[in-house]
Amino acid sequence: MEKGKGIIRFVKDWTLPVAIVVGTVLYLVFAFVPQLDEAGTVLGPIIDTIFPILIFLTLFVTFCKVDFHQMRPHRWHVGVLVAQLLMVAVCVGAIFWIKDGTNTADEGVWLGDSRQQVLLLEALLTCIIGPSAVAAPVVTGKLGGNISTMITYTIISSVTAAIMIPIAFPLLEPSSDPSLGGGMLSFIDGFLIIMEKMAIVLLLPLVLGWVMQHHVKGLCARIAAMPNLSFYLWAVSLSITTGVTVKNIVHSTATIELLLWIAVLSFVLCLVQFAVGRGIGRTLGEEVNSGQALFQKNTGLSIWVAYMYLNPVASIGAGCYVLWQNIVNSLELWQYRKKSNQHE
Repeated sequence: MEKGKGIIRFVKDWTLPVAIVVGTVLYLVFAFVPQLDEAGTVLGPIIDTIFPILIFLTLFVTFCKVDFHQMRPHRWHVGVLVAQLLMVAVCVGAIFWIKDGTNTADEGVWLGDSRQQVLLLEALLTCIIGPSAVAAPVVTGKLGGNISTMITYTIISSVTAAIMIPIAFPLLEPSSDPSLGGGMLSFIDGFLIIMEKMAIVLLLPLVLGWVMQHHVKGLCARIAAMPNLSFYLWAVSLSITTGVTVKNIVHSTATIELLLWIAVLSFVLCLVQFAVGRGIGRTLGEEVNSGQALFQKNTGLSIWVAYMYLNPVASIGAGCYVLWQNIVNSLELWQYRKKSNQHE
């Protein structure tokens, strides 16, 4: 009995790492056990259908608890946004520098091949230019941050990313797909596609949350009374995301060396964005929110734009990043629980 309680406590305390392990193991089992091929074929479309529903429900539950009166711009929004724009500019500049042939790295140093160097930087760029994760308000709430101002920044960063991506990415890797109209997705088309994706995932549950608060107050109160529901819904979504990430890595055509560089540098980038965000927050009075806003990325969108605009190998960066950011989130939650227990 005590052992069972201990396992449940462990799962509650380390929900995100458990979700990552479960997603990894389930994919590997279905991928490498031939007897499960038929079951995998049946379950694949079901999981594809369930995933967006889980994301929608995660945000809907969160938005039932939002104080809409606090959803207004703050100083830290500007600070985090400027930091992101500067990092994007540096990364894009480095890619153009390599493509112009000004990099004279010796063979075997920093990947040697300039094409692989570009792929590495493009993989990192997807982890920088993407908007704040739609699940960032969920984790922010668990860390004692302000969910309302976090949602406001998520909307701001989504619009900003929808502007930056169609401008920067076609310049880096003009598409050869003739279905994209002359070999390149136009700025307007790219902007509208990204905004459509974000509207369905982010704005629709936000509107429904507002409707629930004002017109279905009884049910809204019962949903709000379950503080961890959105977090556990997100954990299930993370398992699915992890499985997709492992699949992309296993089936990637990139060299082992390039994959290792992407994995290591995406981890370093994750820590850098976390530290910069926290630093901005300490200065402007919103440390938790700023840290989550800059480092917790919408990796699903980043993977999509990598396939749409760049080489598919670049999507591995966002795939690795989602694992790193949730490990960091887990450590944050552990530290927050530890401090809370000390104060009790």
